[in-house]
Amino acid sequence: MRRTGALARYRICDFTGQLAGAGATRWLAAFGADVIRIEDPVRQGSWDILRSMPPYVDERRGVDFGGGFNNHNVEKRGIALNLRTAKGKELLAEIVKRSDVVSENFAAGVMERLGFGYERLRELRPDVIYVSNCGFGHTGPYRSFKTWGPIVQALCGLTWSSGLPDQPPAGWGYSYMDHTGGYAMAIAILLALVHRERTGEGQWVDLSCAAAGLTLTGPAILDYSVNGRPSRRPGQPNSNRSDWPPMAPHGIYRALGEDDWIAIACRDERDWRAFAAVVDEPWTADPRFAELAGRLAHQDELDRAVSAWTRERERFATAAALQAEGVPATAVQRPNERIDEDPNTRAWGLWPTVTHSKMGRVRVDGMPVHFSKTDWKIERGAPCVGEHTDEVLRGLLGLPDAELARLREEGVT
Repeated sequence: MRRTGALARYRICDFTGQLAGAGATRWLAAFGADVIRIEDPVRQGSWDILRSMPPYVDERRGVDFGGGFNNHNVEKRGIALNLRTAKGKELLAEIVKRSDVVSENFAAGVMERLGFGYERLRELRPDVIYVSNCGFGHTGPYRSFKTWGPIVQALCGLTWSSGLPDQPPAGWGYSYMDHTGGYAMAIAILLALVHRERTGEGQWVDLSCAAAGLTLTGPAILDYSVNGRPSRRPGQPNSNRSDWPPMAPHGIYRALGEDDWIAIACRDERDWRAFAAVVDEPWTADPRFAELAGRLAHQDELDRAVSAWTRERERFATAAALQAEGVPATAVQRPNERIDEDPNTRAWGLWPTVTHSKMGRVRVDGMPVHFSKTDWKIERGAPCVGEHTDEVLRGLLGLPDAELARLREEGVT
């Protein structure tokens, strides 16, 4: 199959899994890169727990039916290689020779133990780009520590900063740091490719998800370092409010209906006057709310008044009325609303449908950008375990069918 897209000339030998790694190479595959996932036929892809995790499209379960895996591995090819065998390592070496990038997000040291650390990869291809992404990187006293998204969030200070005043740290629950690390990894791969285009040099890119997370806390770190102020908790306003830039009202407010909510933010005095005109109730003329300083000083009272007003109103109609006057506002949407019913995401093409070899037609995430000349393409579902083994070994390495059959019989693929 002929690939198209801005990155169609590049091939990536991909060991990534979970979200932090697979999310990175997903971006590259969507823009045309030939991403070849390497998996173990003995473990049947079980290292990547996303393979078997919900959501599911029907009653079928197993390593080929995990919805999260399918979402994060669209447009990739997948092969099975038993790297416990000499032949498996030999075949991998040949794939590396033909690849621009080797990507992985194992714990530090795993690739070396497999016999494919950076020095070995350079022997196989001197200009190879090797990108490793683990919790704490490959240097420093924490390099051997195991991590998960919430662990990184806690270390970075994001967990401490999240939650209500005088309550335990709330954290974020979901592994958002995996996405942050994945985005950084995708950018790092592209920058390394640009450097190689200019100089002919490959390199090792060592990425730490913890460091990626720390970059999100810069203002809080600066505020504490310079002013001695803690970030949010304890005794700080809840995390729906905006200290900087200062805004009020700024939050999520209960709307009419069961568990319905609306987000409202007044950026300046113009927004406040427009908001007050839409509300058209006496409390908006309260002298305490006449200027931003007063609204900030009396946010509890202001939020109670706003909540009492929104509680009697339908969220979508209220947001539309505010937006018509230039006030930032939106209904808090449920998944079905933002995927199936939102005309803007539909127009953007944000939820493309792909064809999966076992699940059939399923919907996945698109990309938050559009290019006028070299746009992304997401049409093919994630690979089942070993789905493209013969295709890759035949097409890339030139192995005959008899050799492919023998490799299967010997447990190499």
